[in-house]
Formats: sequence, structure tokens, C-alpha cells
Amino acid sequence: MAALRIGVVGLGGIAQKAWLPVLGAATDWTLAAAWSPTREKAQRICETWRMPYAASLQDVAAQCDAVFVHTATASHYAVVSELLNAGVHVCVDKPLAENLPDAEKLVELAARKKLTLMVGFNRRFAPLYRQLKQHLGDAASLRMDKHRADSVGPHDLRFTLLDDYLHVVDTALWLGGGSATLASGTLQTNDQGEMVYAEHHFSRGGLHMTTSMHRRAGSQREWVQAVTDGGLYDITDMREWREERGQGVVTSPVPGWQSTLEQRGFAGCARHFIECVQNQTVPETAGEQAILAQRVVEKLWREAMSE
Repeated sequence: MAALRIGVVGLGGIAQKAWLPVLGAATDWTLAAAWSPTREKAQRICETWRMPYAASLQDVAAQCDAVFVHTATASHYAVVSELLNAGVHVCVDKPLAENLPDAEKLVELAARKKLTLMVGFNRRFAPLYRQLKQHLGDAASLRMDKHRADSVGPHDLRFTLLDDYLHVVDTALWLGGGSATLASGTLQTNDQGEMVYAEHHFSRGGLHMTTSMHRRAGSQREWVQAVTDGGLYDITDMREWREERGQGVVTSPVPGWQSTLEQRGFAGCARHFIECVQNQTVPETAGEQAILAQRVVEKLWREAMSE
């Protein structure tokens, strides 16, 4: 079987830091083409990663079987729909589209075309989060915090909810088993309408979940805490594991061979998409799973605007 031809659309910071180091270490695929609107900068990046620069999005579609999309959120609908209509499988950064109706249209289009469409929620592929999920069958509570040192503004509340808080909601709901009921919460903004603090409480059966983010907490810390029948678990920054049971406290050091991109799920996410295309299987973050958290975040924003 011929190696899968992979393309990249959008060559900004996230593509360079998180995705190209993974895709550039090609095993059973090839980096066949890349495109970004800023031609001169894009060509330099392509030379660095030894991948051909395509003259247009249409050329990427013609030269590739599957494409990773890392363009601005506002362009997701136009870019992804063009690639799907050209018969290309797509993995796109979250959120799937700038608004829920467009995201739903993309899900429907991919299904109609019988193509793989996946949203790159990298945290679902972080090894320690996947390990924790195996211990949550009898969990009573789960809390996920993702704070920022000093990142209030310059964007409005809706942008920050979709750009950053979406990760927290998606990861917590995924760890907890799927959709959940929103019990209560708060969204605090400043006089410019920029998000300062968010905290929400969800329930699913006997499990209670809390999501939290402060945009000026003086720390970039991310951690997940879970209370189960017989054990307490604490994961910090996707790399430190702490488990407390009757016999004492167990901590697990980061494996020396494991890269940061492996720890944070980017490597696993990219491989999962490629394997799903190769094996014609459904990705973990396809279809309704791709927009589950976006539905929740849109609801939080609408309710905040109506107050």
C-alpha cells in the first residue's frame, strides 16, 4: 500500500511548535504539500521541514490524501469544506468552526462524502489523562483547572471561551464519560467584556465535575483532580502523576524517552488521525464528539449574554 500523502494548511505558531515536529518524523506517511497565505514565510518553513510548498489550497487538495488544518478559526468552515468537497480527509484544530451551525454542516458534509473529519483535541490523547480515565468508573468527583498567568484580553468573552476554555470543558466531559448536565456556574468579565474567570459544575449520574479557568492567576498551571471509591488522583501539567490510596502516596516520574509533544497528546492525536484514515475507522473526536463541548460553550456564552 502506498504511503499516505499528508498535507498541512496554515503554518503559524501552533503548526510549527506542536504539529510539524510530529508530522515531520514521518514513518508510514509522507509530507506531500503545505500551504499558508503568506508565501515567503511559508516557503521558509517548508524548506526547514523539507516539504513541498503548494501554490494554493486547491493544489494541496490535489496532492494529498489527508490534511491537517491550522488556520485561524474564522477560516475553518471555508477551508475544511473546500478540502472535504475535494475528497480529502481533514484533521482541524479546535473548534471545528467559528459557530455551531457551520460546525454541524461540516460534520454532515464529511458524513455525506464518507470522509474522515477529526477535531484535534490533543488532551484526549495525553497519556496521563488516558491513564486516569481508566480509573474513573467509580469516581465521585472530577475537577479540571487550566489557568493563565496574565492573559485577560484582548479578545472578547466568546473568543476566549471557544479558543481556550473549550479545552477544559471537552477534557472534563470526556474524562467523565460524555455529555453531562450543567448544574451551575459563573462567568466573570471586565468592563471591556473580556473573560477574567470561569467556573462551571456538571453532573453525570453520580459523578460531579467542575471546570475552572482564571485568566490572571499568576500561573500557567493545569491540573486534574479526581476522587474515586478507594483512591485520590492528581495530574499536574499532563506530566506529573500523584495517586493516594490506603497504602500511601505513589508518584510516577515522566519517562525519560517521552517528549513534551507526546505528554501533551499532540503526537498521539496526529497518529490517531492518520491511522483512522489508513484503516477507515472513526476517530475518537469525530461527529458529535467533535462538537459536544462546543455545544456546551455556546450555551454558556448565550446565557451570559442574556443576563
